[in-house]
Amino acid sequence: MSTRNENPAAASRPTPPELVAEGLELGYGDRQVVRELSLRVPTGRVTAIIGPNGCGKSTLLRGFSRLLRPSAGTVTLGGRPLGSFGASEFARTVGLLPQQPVAPDGITVADLVSRGRYPHQGLFSRASAQDDAAVAWALEATRTGELAERPVAELSGGQRQRVWIAMALAQQTDVLLLDEPTTYLDLAHQVEVLDLVVELNREHGTTVVMVLHELNLAARAADHLVAMKDGRIEVAGSPEEVLTEEHLARVFGLDARVLRAEEVGGPVVLPRRRPPRPAPEAERPAPGSEDAAPGAPAS
Repeated sequence: MSTRNENPAAASRPTPPELVAEGLELGYGDRQVVRELSLRVPTGRVTAIIGPNGCGKSTLLRGFSRLLRPSAGTVTLGGRPLGSFGASEFARTVGLLPQQPVAPDGITVADLVSRGRYPHQGLFSRASAQDDAAVAWALEATRTGELAERPVAELSGGQRQRVWIAMALAQQTDVLLLDEPTTYLDLAHQVEVLDLVVELNREHGTTVVMVLHELNLAARAADHLVAMKDGRIEVAGSPEEVLTEEHLARVFGLDARVLRAEEVGGPVVLPRRRPPRPAPEAERPAPGSEDAAPGAPAS
């Protein structure tokens, strides 16, 4: 008999509410970053947002998480404007792992992961058996259980990232937003974390939206890709539809070959090698100099 912890929220979870942006505009002060963006996030699927630096990927995620108020347009969840949710209700529905989160001084791994349960608790209530089970499941799912009593500040960058993901999992939301969840991780751990995200989606139907830079990992993990450029969506669809040589050139300015590899389950992007620069031409002697070729006319 298996002793593996199961997600205590897995049983009878309803279909996640649909996340929809219409005519969305987001920015910082007078600087507009996301422009007239409309997107219907596939419910119960994994969506990866890709694009060059500064195109608005993380800003869009901030709009989805209510950290940034739109200057125009709307974002709805299950048909409700995000502003209509109370703070606790929204936190029970949408989880966010931002870039480079900061842990309180001296906090242990177990205490940090337990903070993911705050939206499910009353103001003065203690952790319930369900809270404890959710934390145990999140620690096991991210393989961070052996770190539970260690201070977060003592962990490596990769370990810290897995602990933050554990906290997001303990929150047990219908929608999970991940801003570059593979930051600080080597390739093997990047694959491990993304496989965990995919497993969470497949087993529990969680809608996942994440920002990723590595195109091949995005194609491997996501059902749906959204490619952004200059604050707008250039193309969206399956990895096979989005990762074409034409789209890579238009979105990234990248000269690449795209292969279809059955063993990895999707397209593989191979940037073409730039042609070598020609060697600098040797400096030619000026006409009339002593080094001029015989017969060269003197000035």
